[in-house]
Amino acid sequence: MRKVILISLLLAALEGGAAHAHAFLDHASPLVGSTVQKPPRAVTLTFTQSLEPAFSSVQVTDPGGRRVDQGKAQVSGNTMRIGLKALKPGSYRVRWHALSVDTHKTEGSFTFTVGGS
Repeated sequence: MRKVILISLLLAALEGGAAHAHAFLDHASPLVGSTVQKPPRAVTLTFTQSLEPAFSSVQVTDPGGRRVDQGKAQVSGNTMRIGLKALKPGSYRVRWHALSVDTHKTEGSFTFTVGGS
Protein backbone atom coordinates (compact mmCIF):
# COMPACT_ATOMS: atom_id res chain seq x y z
CA MET A 1 0.00 0.00 0.00
CA ARG A 2 2.84 2.39 0.83
CA LYS A 3 4.39 1.74 -2.58
CA VAL A 4 1.13 2.71 -4.31
CA ILE A 5 0.90 5.94 -2.34
CA LEU A 6 4.56 6.75 -2.96
CA ILE A 7 4.24 6.08 -6.70
CA SER A 8 1.05 8.17 -6.86
CA LEU A 9 2.76 11.09 -5.14
CA LEU A 10 5.76 10.80 -7.44
CA LEU A 11 3.57 10.77 -10.56
CA ALA A 12 1.56 13.75 -9.31
CA ALA A 13 4.77 15.69 -8.72
CA LEU A 14 6.08 14.84 -12.18
CA GLU A 15 2.81 15.84 -13.85
CA GLY A 16 2.80 19.16 -11.98
CA GLY A 17 6.31 19.92 -13.21
CA ALA A 18 5.43 19.08 -16.79
CA ALA A 19 2.50 21.50 -16.78
CA HIS A 20 4.89 24.39 -16.12
CA ALA A 21 7.05 23.49 -19.12
CA HIS A 22 4.61 24.85 -21.71
CA ALA A 23 5.12 28.25 -23.32
CA PHE A 24 2.01 30.13 -22.24
CA LEU A 25 1.26 33.67 -23.36
CA ASP A 26 2.36 35.97 -20.53
CA HIS A 27 1.48 39.33 -22.09
CA ALA A 28 0.94 41.00 -25.42
CA SER A 29 1.24 44.41 -27.04
CA PRO A 30 -1.35 45.60 -27.90
CA LEU A 31 -2.94 44.17 -24.77
CA VAL A 32 -5.39 41.29 -25.10
CA GLY A 33 -8.90 42.69 -25.63
CA SER A 34 -7.73 46.29 -25.62
CA THR A 35 -8.78 49.26 -27.71
CA VAL A 36 -5.96 51.42 -29.01
CA GLN A 37 -6.43 54.81 -30.64
CA LYS A 38 -3.28 54.71 -32.74
CA PRO A 39 -2.81 51.69 -35.04
CA PRO A 40 0.14 49.60 -33.83
CA ARG A 41 3.03 48.87 -36.20
CA ALA A 42 3.57 45.41 -34.74
CA VAL A 43 2.18 42.79 -32.39
CA THR A 44 4.59 41.54 -29.73
CA LEU A 45 3.87 38.40 -27.73
CA THR A 46 5.86 37.42 -24.65
CA PHE A 47 5.69 33.83 -23.40
CA THR A 48 6.59 32.08 -20.15
CA GLN A 49 9.22 29.89 -21.88
CA SER A 50 11.71 30.29 -24.70
CA LEU A 51 10.33 29.39 -28.13
CA GLU A 52 11.56 27.24 -31.00
CA PRO A 53 11.65 29.80 -33.86
CA ALA A 54 11.13 27.30 -36.70
CA PHE A 55 7.85 26.04 -35.23
CA SER A 56 6.31 29.16 -33.69
CA SER A 57 4.12 31.56 -35.65
CA VAL A 58 1.57 34.33 -35.40
CA GLN A 59 -1.00 35.75 -37.83
CA VAL A 60 -3.10 38.90 -37.56
CA THR A 61 -6.35 39.19 -39.51
CA ASP A 62 -8.95 41.91 -40.08
CA PRO A 63 -12.73 41.46 -39.61
CA GLY A 64 -12.95 39.92 -43.10
CA GLY A 65 -10.32 37.30 -42.30
CA ARG A 66 -7.64 38.92 -44.48
CA ARG A 67 -4.10 38.88 -43.16
CA VAL A 68 -2.78 42.28 -42.14
CA ASP A 69 0.59 41.13 -40.81
CA GLN A 70 3.82 41.40 -42.77
CA GLY A 71 4.62 37.70 -43.04
CA LYS A 72 7.01 35.69 -40.93
CA ALA A 73 7.32 36.49 -37.23
CA GLN A 74 10.63 37.25 -35.58
CA VAL A 75 11.29 34.97 -32.61
CA SER A 76 13.94 35.66 -30.00
CA GLY A 77 14.01 33.80 -26.70
CA ASN A 78 10.51 34.01 -25.24
CA THR A 79 9.33 36.84 -27.51
CA MET A 80 7.56 36.68 -30.87
CA ARG A 81 7.01 39.85 -32.93
CA ILE A 82 5.29 40.45 -36.25
CA GLY A 83 5.04 43.68 -38.20
CA LEU A 84 1.66 44.99 -39.34
CA LYS A 85 0.42 46.73 -42.45
CA ALA A 86 -1.36 50.07 -41.99
CA LEU A 87 -4.48 49.25 -39.96
CA LYS A 88 -7.84 50.99 -40.24
CA PRO A 89 -10.28 51.33 -37.34
CA GLY A 90 -11.82 47.96 -36.52
CA SER A 91 -11.30 44.70 -34.68
CA TYR A 92 -8.30 42.46 -35.36
CA ARG A 93 -7.66 38.83 -34.38
CA VAL A 94 -4.24 37.56 -33.37
CA ARG A 95 -3.73 33.77 -33.70
CA TRP A 96 -0.52 32.25 -32.39
CA HIS A 97 1.12 28.84 -32.25
CA ALA A 98 4.12 28.34 -29.99
CA LEU A 99 6.52 25.46 -29.53
CA SER A 100 8.67 25.79 -26.44
CA VAL A 101 12.30 24.70 -26.69
CA ASP A 102 11.35 21.59 -24.67
CA THR A 103 8.86 20.66 -27.48
CA HIS A 104 5.54 21.46 -25.79
CA LYS A 105 2.95 23.08 -28.11
CA THR A 106 0.47 25.78 -27.16
CA GLU A 107 -1.80 27.97 -29.23
CA GLY A 108 -4.37 30.65 -28.74
CA SER A 109 -5.99 33.78 -30.07
CA PHE A 110 -7.24 37.14 -28.91
CA THR A 111 -8.58 40.34 -30.37
CA PHE A 112 -7.73 43.99 -30.10
CA THR A 113 -9.52 46.99 -31.58
CA VAL A 114 -8.21 50.07 -33.32
CA GLY A 115 -10.56 52.92 -32.43
CA GLY A 116 -11.54 55.79 -34.71
CA SER A 117 -9.93 59.22 -34.29
